[in-house]
Amino acid sequence: MAIRLHQKKALVAEVNEVAKKAHSAVAAEYIGLTAGQLDDLRAKAREGDIYLHVVKNTLAKRAVEGTEFECLSPSLVGPIMLGFSLEDPGSVARVIKDFAKTHPKLVVKTVAVGGTAYGPADLDRLASLPTREEALAMLMGTMKAPIGNFVRLLNEPTAKFVRTLSAVGESKQAA
Repeated sequence: MAIRLHQKKALVAEVNEVAKKAHSAVAAEYIGLTAGQLDDLRAKAREGDIYLHVVKNTLAKRAVEGTEFECLSPSLVGPIMLGFSLEDPGSVARVIKDFAKTHPKLVVKTVAVGGTAYGPADLDRLASLPTREEALAMLMGTMKAPIGNFVRLLNEPTAKFVRTLSAVGESKQAA
């Protein structure tokens, strides 16, 4: 069933608003997937705070105009599903990659981050990016390491003195 002009305009506006807030995007071809499989993919996307939508190519090209995902336009050919990551840049890639492992008919066409389009081979690199919590944990570990080393350095002379006294005391008891 064809959608009317006002529905098309609303869809373009919705996708454009999401694209303005998104951190990364993935365009994938979904030929051969059943409706049930697409529903499973959408459910996984909702869990990961990912916007996933099947959009006609002309509408998708209009929707990404004026956003950093305008670089996707040349790859919007054929039946395409757009996925936008709203929380962390790697979430959409992780969901698509995991789903594509069990459903090989989902084929990634383009990955876009920061206004640059990458090929499907770069999906793994995007999926391996740490989540926000993981990145903060790595940052805190990096910030904490020098302080911990400094404290151990300051504590070492005292600890060495105590170990020496203990060894002297043990040697006197043994004699």
